[in-house]
Amino acid sequence: MRIIYMGTPDFAVPSLEEIHKAGHEVVYVVTQPDAVRDRGKKVKFSPVKEKAIELDIPVLQPLKVRGDEEFIETLRAAQPDVIAVAAYGQILPKEVLDIPRLGCINVHGSLLPRFRGAAPIQRSIIAGDEETGITIMYMEEGLDTGDMLAKRSTPIGMKTGQQLHDELAVMGAELLVETLPKLEEITGEKQDDALSTYAPMLSKKEGHVDFSKTPEEIERVIRAFDPWPGTYFYYGDKMVKLHAGATLKSGEYDEEVLKGASAGTVLAADVNGLDIACNGGVLRVTEIQMPGKRRVEIKEYLKGNSIEIGTVLG
Repeated sequence: MRIIYMGTPDFAVPSLEEIHKAGHEVVYVVTQPDAVRDRGKKVKFSPVKEKAIELDIPVLQPLKVRGDEEFIETLRAAQPDVIAVAAYGQILPKEVLDIPRLGCINVHGSLLPRFRGAAPIQRSIIAGDEETGITIMYMEEGLDTGDMLAKRSTPIGMKTGQQLHDELAVMGAELLVETLPKLEEITGEKQDDALSTYAPMLSKKEGHVDFSKTPEEIERVIRAFDPWPGTYFYYGDKMVKLHAGATLKSGEYDEEVLKGASAGTVLAADVNGLDIACNGGVLRVTEIQMPGKRRVEIKEYLKGNSIEIGTVLG
């Protein structure tokens, strides 16, 4: 099968590898333009470009797909059977969607119509969903609204954003390769728009912990935002990053102590962790990172430092 593959970050690398391994003819790889780092001194290739170079596949990097007639004509001239997409990073116009004989298909990191949008993996953890997965879907002009071709699920459990990302990247690659040979015969299933939810892009600002939320909600955010954008609170004027946290079971703290503690109050700081009052419970933080320092367990931090009980974290 002649395929044009479009993708950019780490999530999209396994799908490219599996398509190539399966013997399909990858005519072009399309990825975002190279990033410039360190005030223009270094040029960074996308993970997908690095893999394409390794596999000796020609790479195209349009600044903007929409309106780039030369790029679009290059795609037409390639006469692909399919354009396969995974986390490419640009919306494809109708002129591109209409090019391949068997359509454009996308590897999406959720069980559609749940969590359409840019950050479905992290949003599923934050929402407290029990499971998520991969959907292979036809692409259309709407945002992740196309007919669904195949799905595969996995439990979320206590996985971090990174762990779930890596698992779904591999799962998506496997499901994509299984789906490609069936495109001549299968019919897509329409999505129920009434069941759809939106997964907006993550921002660093969202990582600021709101201790007025329940400990369960905060713990999910800590896991979802690991490794990026990360979570943090303010201890005085210092921004402290959180790397691991757990919800304490009810009954582990005296109800009167909790009743008198405002959200964000430090209840304990010892070898077990940093216990912080939240809405209806206690969050135990076990790993932190002070500004300019490496991440450490609380028990290690306390060997040469202290955190005063009763301090209200912001």
